[in-house]
Amino acid sequence: MTETTYQTILTEEKEHIFYITINREDKLNALNIQTLADIKNAILSIYENPKIKGVILTGKGTKAFAAGADIAEFANFTVEEGTRMSQDGHAVLRAIEHCPKPVIAAINGFALGGGNELAMSCHIRVCAEKAKFGQPEVNLGIIPGYAGTQRLTQLIGKGRALELLMTGDIIDANTALQLGLVNHVVPAEQLISKCEEILNKIKNKAPLAIASVIECVNAFYEKRMDGNTLEVNEFGNFFGSEDFIEGTSAFLEKRQANFIGK
Repeated sequence: MTETTYQTILTEEKEHIFYITINREDKLNALNIQTLADIKNAILSIYENPKIKGVILTGKGTKAFAAGADIAEFANFTVEEGTRMSQDGHAVLRAIEHCPKPVIAAINGFALGGGNELAMSCHIRVCAEKAKFGQPEVNLGIIPGYAGTQRLTQLIGKGRALELLMTGDIIDANTALQLGLVNHVVPAEQLISKCEEILNKIKNKAPLAIASVIECVNAFYEKRMDGNTLEVNEFGNFFGSEDFIEGTSAFLEKRQANFIGK
């Protein structure tokens, strides 16, 4: 994998896991336009890379995963500029959501506004005990612009989403766990290792099957797509794959499968 230098993020590949760290600690890892572009390019770079089996996305330092969008950058935007900002943000987060490799958000601190939206676009969320979550945009006279109204509702339900979106309340890690916003809460020093533990389980599974699971689950929320039909077609197609032959043979022969992603 060719090493790429980004302006606002750090990347590393280790043991088939791709690590992305938002590197704006002095700004609490706020998401400016460049940061979103860097994240999108980093994610897209591993779509077709067979060496990468999963992604861990986190923030630099101990205070914040991403404490929202960079308000100073958009405070004087016009209607047209604000609309374009939202469209671009949607595109970035969809690239994460539809990544064929599992993406885990390792939430080390504040995940507010755009930071929470970024975390919600990941397939799995693991957070440190001190993490805080919220969509406080109404305090600025706006609403979430990176699909926060949609993904929050999907994850925690309409009534709870409406309450958080309208009050702008900030919730702690245990409340986020109870609501279903995160999958796991762990001590800060175990955050990355917990994410690695999950990916180490996943990365030995059939890569085509993992990508298909992501696509089918996403289809449940896509109005333009019938998720049941997609599942039927995807399921049938696997009978022509080398991984299916290997997986069933390994099961019958009582051995570990060696999947090659074909």
